[in-house]
Amino acid sequence: MSDKTSKIDNSENLEKISSISLIEEMKKSYLDYAMSVIVSRALPDARDGLKPVHRRILYAMNESGYNYNKSYKKSARIVGEVMGKYHPHGDSAIYDSMVRMCQSFSMRLELVDGQGNFGSLDGDPPAAMRYTEARLAKISERMVNDLEKQTISFQENYDDTTIEPSVLPAQFPNLLVNGASGIAVGMATNIAPHNLGEVIDATLYTIDKPDCNIEDLSKFVLGPDFPTGGEIIGVKGIRDAFKTGKGVCIVRSKTSIENFKKDREAIVVHEIPYQVNKSKLIEKIAETVKNSIIEGISDIRDESDRNGVRVVIELKKDVDPKIILNQLYKHTLLQTTFNSNMLALNKGKPEQLNLKQIISSFIEFREEVVTKRTIFDLNKARNKAHILIGLVVANEDIDTIINLIKDSKDSKEAKEKLIKKKWKLLDKNINLIQLIEDENTQINSNYYIFTETQAKAILELKLHKLTGIEREDLKNDLEKIVIEIKGYLDILQSRNKLLDVIKKELLDIKEEFSNPRRSVIIDKEYEEIDDISFIQKENIIITISNNGYIKRSHLDNYRSQRRGGKGKTGMSTREEDFVKEIHLADTHSKLLVFSSFGKVYSLKSFDIPESSLKGRGKPIINLIPLSDGEKIATFLPLPHDEDDWKNSLIVFVTKHGMIRKNKLIDVAKSGKRDLRETGKLCIKLKSDDELIGVKLASDKEDVLLSSSNGKCLRFPLQKLRLFSGLNSGGVRGMKLEKNNMIISQSILKHSIIDISIRQDYLKFSSENRKNNTNNNNDKFSELFNNEEFLLAVTSNGFGKRSSAYEYRISNRGGKGITGILSTKKNGNVIDCFVINEKDQIIMVSDKGQIIRVNINQIRIAGRSTQGVKIFNIPEGDKIVYVSRIQDLDED
Repeated sequence: MSDKTSKIDNSENLEKISSISLIEEMKKSYLDYAMSVIVSRALPDARDGLKPVHRRILYAMNESGYNYNKSYKKSARIVGEVMGKYHPHGDSAIYDSMVRMCQSFSMRLELVDGQGNFGSLDGDPPAAMRYTEARLAKISERMVNDLEKQTISFQENYDDTTIEPSVLPAQFPNLLVNGASGIAVGMATNIAPHNLGEVIDATLYTIDKPDCNIEDLSKFVLGPDFPTGGEIIGVKGIRDAFKTGKGVCIVRSKTSIENFKKDREAIVVHEIPYQVNKSKLIEKIAETVKNSIIEGISDIRDESDRNGVRVVIELKKDVDPKIILNQLYKHTLLQTTFNSNMLALNKGKPEQLNLKQIISSFIEFREEVVTKRTIFDLNKARNKAHILIGLVVANEDIDTIINLIKDSKDSKEAKEKLIKKKWKLLDKNINLIQLIEDENTQINSNYYIFTETQAKAILELKLHKLTGIEREDLKNDLEKIVIEIKGYLDILQSRNKLLDVIKKELLDIKEEFSNPRRSVIIDKEYEEIDDISFIQKENIIITISNNGYIKRSHLDNYRSQRRGGKGKTGMSTREEDFVKEIHLADTHSKLLVFSSFGKVYSLKSFDIPESSLKGRGKPIINLIPLSDGEKIATFLPLPHDEDDWKNSLIVFVTKHGMIRKNKLIDVAKSGKRDLRETGKLCIKLKSDDELIGVKLASDKEDVLLSSSNGKCLRFPLQKLRLFSGLNSGGVRGMKLEKNNMIISQSILKHSIIDISIRQDYLKFSSENRKNNTNNNNDKFSELFNNEEFLLAVTSNGFGKRSSAYEYRISNRGGKGITGILSTKKNGNVIDCFVINEKDQIIMVSDKGQIIRVNINQIRIAGRSTQGVKIFNIPEGDKIVYVSRIQDLDED
């Protein structure tokens, strides 16, 4: 029997089982889950700007009477109320949401007024809900007003035991004012907070001019206004977010530079970016200092108090605070990005909204709310007027009313008699009734019939209402109600009046709750901070050895010595190596590096490894991809401002006397090519020729070519044709004798003063020239003011200064004139260049010895003299390189 029953039961169960696709069921279930998260948890509604949990918290607090003008209530009580009736998702989720609505650093306008520890900018957690207390903030009254007037739709709560609002009748665009963030399934929202006054102004403008565009609204809503302030860099991200709903804003801390000691400065942080944890920010700064990512910070202190944020970052001596700030922006949360994604529920569906769509959605919602509220108030006023009309009509024939009541057996009979009897109407009462437009009113041939409601009110009328004063008050009350009804009807019959009501409410809110903007918008588009912005600007010496080792050292390492000194070791070199070239630059300089193959490469000075005075440096092939057999011929520091490149010329000179002139921009600009990685051909060289010098110049100057046997040739650059291409070898600059070669080129001012005057000027000694310029000799004064001097240095350490006026202007291609005697004592000339009185020079020997000498210690001599001993080098050693150190105060 049991087996038979079991078989029947199993067959019945099998009939209830249906076969479905697992894939389709998973799709349906996942879609249901996704929509539940999107609509019921993660995304705010465009109308009130709230997610369900925040809406339920505000509604529950309002229903329980926890208003701004009442006492605070325990947070645990509020959380229990919300969780028990509306939000069955756990107490911690509800409490965390309520805490955020209390935090002044999270909300632009706090919607909940908290008492107790609700967290801090340092990331401190709030106290447990059993300790803290809360109530609605005053502004929240404008979120829940008119709930009782049937202005919005209600829905069943999660267990169908009560109802909750689907949206709050918010009177201001809360979505823009307080923003929102949330992660749903397959989508997320991140809306920045904005200034209440600006948002209301934009809303009022949209009401007045519905056809306005986003550019018009951007004049009112300038951009996000974060609770923590800060600086917003650039407006492009703001405009993108306003136009498309998506945009990226760069937010920086607001800082200042203060002097805290005689020679020390400090960076003081007054405001930090939105949603940045101050304690973690300070920890990150300390970590970057500890790991030597940022150098130059000596101490960090948090001096923040109830008056605001104050983080003091003390700097070491002589550190540029702007450089440290740039490093902090890159490596810490002192600068952040806010990615706007203005996604919200619009008419129940997730939608990417722009600025105007959000404002328009709010205006449409307010029209609906105010219309429903006005209808509710109209009906309420009409109901009250209906009763008042009955009382007024009754008072016109009060004696009859009293007798009718006295003659009635009970109240039921009295009510029936009142309803059945026709009561005479006065003309003035007829006019009032017609104004009220009461559909329940029964008028027939100047007679009035009471309704059941009116009859009940008459029976409940107290005797003191029959006094003359009270009877007059009834008429006055009726007249007031008539005025109210007329106002409601005007609103419902005219959209303009309806919009005026909305505008007045917005203006009232602005006047009471708006406050000044906190975030400053810097109308300058953000540029990615380049590497040079992180480098302290310092004067450096860049050294290259003959074997291709390069380094940079601080200029201060090379202290000056008296003429004839023995120098000091400036680079550790092998016996077969020597310092080939040395240049003064700074850590912000860009360099053009020219190779023996006639190629040019680019290099930033701070990319060159820093080394000690005696350090050898690093092989330059580690920085520039040189080919086999390719060596560095020379390098040239470029002007910092690239705009100056357009008006500059570059002059190439080779060992065999070839010269070429090009525009600097043609050489320095790489186009799509990376000059550091690949380089490019800049001059075509013969197999036995080398690039000797590369100089910046202009057509208003002369070039002076110097050879190893002491000959010099000067001619105007204007007479040298400008080459457009980079693959030629140029033209002959100077005719050389056998076993002679070009060792340098110098760029000189072009002089047009008569030769005889110049010769007369040169007859005076350098000490007497200034005296003669004071004797009202204008030509001599001009010569003195424009005079340049050349320094020639020989391989045995001799050198001399001579006036550039002694080198006459000739034609290109000549043999030149004697610039310094090349004798056995002197050795060959190794360099000749322009020098100033306050300059210094650095001389390098083939054994790596370096000396730094003040130029004023080298006397001025005639062009064809031998010179004086500058560098006392050991016998057998040779000077291989000389470099000018320009007076730093010259500019």
